[in-house]
Amino acid sequence: MRSPSPGTTEWRRLFAAEAGAPRPDLALLCLLIGAEADPSLGQEGIDRARRLLGRLAEQAAHGHRCVPAEGSRAWAVALAELLGGRCGFRGRPGDYQRLESALLHQVLRRRRGLPILLSVLWMEVARRAGAPVHGVALPGHFVVGFGPVDDRVFANPFDGGRVLSGTDVDLLVTAATGAPPVPSMLTPAHTLDIVRRVLDTIRAWAAPRPERCDVSLWAVELSLLLPSPPPRLRYDRAQLLVRKGDFTEGARELDAYADEVAGHDTATAELARWQARGARALLN
Repeated sequence: MRSPSPGTTEWRRLFAAEAGAPRPDLALLCLLIGAEADPSLGQEGIDRARRLLGRLAEQAAHGHRCVPAEGSRAWAVALAELLGGRCGFRGRPGDYQRLESALLHQVLRRRRGLPILLSVLWMEVARRAGAPVHGVALPGHFVVGFGPVDDRVFANPFDGGRVLSGTDVDLLVTAATGAPPVPSMLTPAHTLDIVRRVLDTIRAWAAPRPERCDVSLWAVELSLLLPSPPPRLRYDRAQLLVRKGDFTEGARELDAYADEVAGHDTATAELARWQARGARALLN
């Protein structure tokens, strides 16, 4: 593969192509998000991160053979001992304040990250090692599950891979929602839903930081490259463009959004057209 220039349309072409693949590569998509955020990453950095995942997987497979436990628990224990124990991958409250905590290549470097990125790390290492693993998008906290439903073990990578009891899972969900989990919350998360949640997490980090409007913009633009994006993302992109001073493109995007929603929400469409006129007026 030719080495693309960081931050160019080539990165986004690769991202869109992978997102549209029959079996999208979660690690690659997360690393391509990192390429948007970090111009120094480059193809060499992406390849280096993927090789590291492979080396960790080899160690995880060896560790699994040495664990006395059986079934799903053996995989959970092996990953916790390797990644959380020997390698020291885990999270801290302060990690929520750092953009690096939402970028896979930086998580591999710093060994710190948000629950969802640490879970991506656990999943990608475990998958390469042959483990039956999946992500579980609990409200407010992402964890991983090992094994089938009738023998499933949950682990919390943010806490070094600690194996979770049923009560632990209930407490995590109750702390976020005020109510215990319902079965639908425990279903395996699809790859593209995980990527969307990563991008939403990045947007949430940037939202209270007006000086990082650029981060909000590229996170929205990558979200728009995923299959079947919600129309609201076009509106969000338009607002960010206007905020950055690109009034012409912002107005064009507002008009496009208005056209998209006019058939079922005339009031919202009219508001967007009014905002488009306001954006164009700022050119005078």
